[in-house]
Amino acid sequence: MGEIVLRERVDEAGLSRHVRVASCGTGGWHVGNAMDHRAASALLSWGYDPSEHRAQQLAPHWFAEHDLLLAMDAANLAEMGGRSERVHLFRDHDPVAPGADVPDPYYGGEQGFNDVLHMVERVAAGLVATLQRTPGVTGPTGLP
Repeated sequence: MGEIVLRERVDEAGLSRHVRVASCGTGGWHVGNAMDHRAASALLSWGYDPSEHRAQQLAPHWFAEHDLLLAMDAANLAEMGGRSERVHLFRDHDPVAPGADVPDPYYGGEQGFNDVLHMVERVAAGLVATLQRTPGVTGPTGLP
């Protein structure tokens, strides 16, 4: 869900020429599969199109090819080698609970997916605001 929402927010902010959004998991359990139907349903009900999303697994080349990698929780962060200049928690950009984990809705009901989607939207807005203040990342006017 994070990739779909963040990509849309980046596009809306006019940053898509400068920011590429991708997502992956630290485990390879679902590589190549579409997202969980409950996540897709939540996204669809909020007006997003999840149809092209396919699961990928984090690989060493991601660290060389991406300027910023965001972990959804502390366990993922640890699997990514811990916090660094380029590796952060997704919710570091959350104005409500900076640095908190994104709860995994997988073992819960549909409401959990909607709750996480609401959180992801809030964090994506904060992250885009940070990107807009980042030197070299400019919007449609050419201004940060």
